[in-house]
Amino acid sequence: MGGAYSALPTTAHYMKTYCVVSDCQHCEQHLTSILCKSSEQYLELFNLQKVSSHYKKGQVIFNEGAYPFGIYCINNGKIKLSRQGDDGKEHITRLLRGGDVLGYRALLSGSRYNASAVVLEDTQVCFIPKDLFITALKNDVVLSFEVMKLLSTELQRAELKITHLAQKPVRERLAETLLFIKETYGYEADGATLNVRLSREEIANLVGTATESTIRLLSEFRKDGLIELDGKKISFMNVNAIVKTANLQD
Repeated sequence: MGGAYSALPTTAHYMKTYCVVSDCQHCEQHLTSILCKSSEQYLELFNLQKVSSHYKKGQVIFNEGAYPFGIYCINNGKIKLSRQGDDGKEHITRLLRGGDVLGYRALLSGSRYNASAVVLEDTQVCFIPKDLFITALKNDVVLSFEVMKLLSTELQRAELKITHLAQKPVRERLAETLLFIKETYGYEADGATLNVRLSREEIANLVGTATESTIRLLSEFRKDGLIELDGKKISFMNVNAIVKTANLQD
């Protein structure tokens, strides 16, 4: 999704910056975003009414517990959805990339956000107002079907994660999480280094284990020749061994 707002430079850390990007019909995510599969009529309306903003690493797009006023489409960048558990610790529920939409589940259910959206690296996001999105859903069969498919896929992933948390040992879950990160963000230009920087705590949150266990297992993976570590950089040295360690079923 793109935007038509002029840049408003700011130095405040928690201030978003409005920006100019391409229109929706020529968005770089037009092949992946469900919004770009809408009819020409609603694509044009999205293009006219959207607000395109730039967020810096660490900024919050929306907070857990807030009410939604629309949905967001990621033009480029990386975002994590996280919620605060009863133990007071952060629990990451999803990783998002360019083309993904967020905020639609709370909007459709009429509830508050059950997680916060936090930027992992500089990110460009387009906001679509609630009334326009709901109207499009009611009148655009293709868009409605795409949203249903997306909801079904997310439910499937959630059920699978619950099963793995109950049945898989932490070592297997860590290997599977590393593969999930690779699938989501890919590699850097070297074809081996994961194209995202996550702290050990963030990786532990994704795995569903203690940070200390994640640090120990990552060290074991390195000793076993599965990965290489350089600060927050993680490089895959033996993908087949990581897949085998994850014990993934075809």
